[in-house]
Amino acid sequence: MPTSTRDQVRDTFSQGKPLWSRSIATPAVEFGPVTLPVLSGQLPADLRGSLYRNGAGRLQRGGQSVDHWFDGDGGILAVHFRDAEATALYRYVQTQGFQAEAAADDFLYAGYGQMAPGPFWKRWGAQPKNAANTAVLALPDKLLALWEAGNPHSLDLDTLATLGLENLGSLQPGQPYSAHPKADPHSGEIYNFGVVFGPRNYLQLYRSDASGQIYQQSQIPLPRPALVHDFVIAGAYLVFVVPPVVLSVLPILLGTKGFSDAMQWRPQYGTQIIVVDRHTLQAVSRFETDPWYQWHFGNGYQTADGTVVIDYVRYANFDTNQWLKEVVTGYPKTQVSSRLYRLRLDAIAGSVLSNEPLSDLECEFPIISPQDVGQHHQSLCFCYKSQNRNEEYFDSIGRLDPDRGQLHQVTLASGCYPVEPVYVPGPQGTGWLLTVVFDGNQDQSTLQIFSADNLAAGPVCVLALPEIIPFGFHGTWQPR
Repeated sequence: MPTSTRDQVRDTFSQGKPLWSRSIATPAVEFGPVTLPVLSGQLPADLRGSLYRNGAGRLQRGGQSVDHWFDGDGGILAVHFRDAEATALYRYVQTQGFQAEAAADDFLYAGYGQMAPGPFWKRWGAQPKNAANTAVLALPDKLLALWEAGNPHSLDLDTLATLGLENLGSLQPGQPYSAHPKADPHSGEIYNFGVVFGPRNYLQLYRSDASGQIYQQSQIPLPRPALVHDFVIAGAYLVFVVPPVVLSVLPILLGTKGFSDAMQWRPQYGTQIIVVDRHTLQAVSRFETDPWYQWHFGNGYQTADGTVVIDYVRYANFDTNQWLKEVVTGYPKTQVSSRLYRLRLDAIAGSVLSNEPLSDLECEFPIISPQDVGQHHQSLCFCYKSQNRNEEYFDSIGRLDPDRGQLHQVTLASGCYPVEPVYVPGPQGTGWLLTVVFDGNQDQSTLQIFSADNLAAGPVCVLALPEIIPFGFHGTWQPR
């Protein structure tokens, strides 16, 4: 699509809508590799490695929009920092579904919210498209584009060329491998899971070496078809928090509903917590507590007395799913609110010791330094909405010391919106936060680098990206 046409489409889509909607008004445009010009500041001399980000890059096709933000085709941004310069490229993951729909210029598959075209009897048993759009995992020899309900796709670390579906040594075709793996910073071992629905509903657990090859698996039964998006390593344990969101499988099999519409909030079931020994992959305890919903955890760890501590972003219910569905319209109407909480557990006895808010900021995408995964962390970073503006999307970045309650923060200029920051460890305990920022006033995306220890000073470097990067989901850093 010519630039002038994209501008017209963006203007039409965004008319009367908030500025952030311009980020998702048109499909992302592939580019690069291209050297990024420095708009302000200077690249940190010690920043060496690659930033990778994944998200729904294409929400429209053939004059139609997807039904849910989670159904957009995965697009990967890579920024390689080498020799005092930054080189960027953007590529769509060339999944089988992406290629078929590109050839037809039409939607052909079911998805998370998307219904497959045609009468419902032709949709019976239809498999959803693997959108490869949620997160990335950088392995020594490949990049994985991750999705909730199927195998990851393997990409070239430098060029982002799609290499194909990846089985990590033992995944069966279509076997779920979630978008939130956790890597132990000392052993390099990678833990992950998938949710399996059917006559038996269970968590399929995976333990891999540092290359990603799976060498241990187990199954943890679930009480019902449930939505589990994320988990934490906490010292000797893996902890899964199962919210009371119940999936009605029959309408999906019959082709009368998509996954999103088949999920129902059932607070009477409460939230179930499952604690797993990370070495045996067997359940240590499981118990129920008050209902809430969460997409993402910041981190977990054990204290000296064995207490498990988990920081997470909490929602009162599952209305967040409807808000995410409405995002693709550019004007979501459902009201949702999310806050940082700290959950303390007795893992052996199977009980909640406390569950209290850490902050009154409306936030999401909590992240820590990769060096702190599963261990005590002194800082937790996130995106949030500033309290002195009436923004519908995140316009600020915060770094909280959850033990002391100290908050460091930066609010971007009006009309500028960051995505989930990625923490990059620096020398001698320092670090940087890297985030892609969309400026709705200028229709421009930039990569902004902040000192993690001094957010209030603003970015130490701002790099211009050649095309708009639609709001995405998750990213990672691979040092070189």
